[in-house]
Amino acid sequence: MSKPIVAIVGRPNVGKSTLFNALAGERISIVQDTPGVTRDRIYADVTWLNMAFTLIDTGGIEPESKDIILSQMREQAQIAIDTADVIIFITDVRQGLVDADSKVADMLRRSAKPVVLAVNKVDSFEKLMPDVYEFYNLGIGEPVPISAVSKLGLGDLLEEVARHFPADVPEETEDDRPKIAIVGKPNVGKSSLINRLAGEERVIVSDIAGTTRDAIDTELKYQGREYVFIDTAGLRRKNKIKEEIERFSIIRAVTAVERADVVILVIDATEGVTEQDAKIAGIAHERGKGVIIAVNKWDAIEKNDKTVYRYTERIREILSFMPYAEVLFISARTGQRLSRLFEMIDVVLENQTLRVSTGVLNEIMSEAVAMQQPPSDKGKRLKLYYITQVSVKPPTFVIFVNDKELMHFSYTRYLENRIRDAFGFKGTALRFIIRERKEG
Repeated sequence: MSKPIVAIVGRPNVGKSTLFNALAGERISIVQDTPGVTRDRIYADVTWLNMAFTLIDTGGIEPESKDIILSQMREQAQIAIDTADVIIFITDVRQGLVDADSKVADMLRRSAKPVVLAVNKVDSFEKLMPDVYEFYNLGIGEPVPISAVSKLGLGDLLEEVARHFPADVPEETEDDRPKIAIVGKPNVGKSSLINRLAGEERVIVSDIAGTTRDAIDTELKYQGREYVFIDTAGLRRKNKIKEEIERFSIIRAVTAVERADVVILVIDATEGVTEQDAKIAGIAHERGKGVIIAVNKWDAIEKNDKTVYRYTERIREILSFMPYAEVLFISARTGQRLSRLFEMIDVVLENQTLRVSTGVLNEIMSEAVAMQQPPSDKGKRLKLYYITQVSVKPPTFVIFVNDKELMHFSYTRYLENRIRDAFGFKGTALRFIIRERKEG
């Protein structure tokens, strides 16, 4: 099952980003003492005790603001609320209970999602507890006092959050149909692609970027095999701030990728591959999913004999961290090469679950070491003892060595390339875990 999703929401400047960074363990959000500075909703994978979840940081909610950016942040926060399993509603003990907090509380109540109320900036529990009690008036449960800056009370907060995590649903784990997430920027043709594959108008398609409001599952059958396609939503476009809109697609991509076996990143051929595409591709890469890059609207491009080559080179350059991704040039409008897409999905699914025997892996490693000597440092040379595959989705290998510090990234990449030369593993990332074993 996919990880639970926890969204941090609240008014601007109550400490959402500080809390996010404290829980995520690194400084990811921009923290500044100006209301509304967290423009980008940012996510992080968090592990607490034995629980893993995805944390979303949202822009502050100004319930009745007419300001374009703030109203977009309200939309963005609404998406986070719709997507989340649990919501942390953060307030500020120093400012006390204000009218906007009550309005945000009303918005959260309507969502019918579990809400944990955090009262931030409680640097002294002794002095400030009487002020914390005031937040009972919001009527959404017991306030948990915390200080995000001093990291006080975070264990109690997470304990409360974890109580609301959904129990594993056995029905979901039994569904072994391949799940394919269609991701990409708004308006690149994700919904049109699914409609063309399904042969009917299942998903609303419009020229307004991000008409699809929610992630929609579409069940499709091709040559007797069933697939579940997950279409990721954008956002209703309310104005011309394109960069803001593009950022909204990130979190939807996270949740869809989390559930998927294979991710199809749809790129608009008329625009070319962009930095936003790289961000979305990075999510799939980090999670070790199978990846296919579908360059859509290929029918709209004037071509010569070098167009495909040049386009592929450009994709490889910008998405250099995933050289294994398969590239396919398609048109959702005309149906060009869509049957090839299913063939490619099947190949990637097979590679995601491919297992290589330990004996064969060690032969490949011995040959690789003979051809290129392992690195050394201060007279000590890296020795590789043994390699074995420990899991699939993505294929994961453990290499036992004499000294982890000597196992340079470039040498791991060299071994990965030798394994790919032998077995292909097209469309899937490979993971390597380096373990130390004492000599003798």
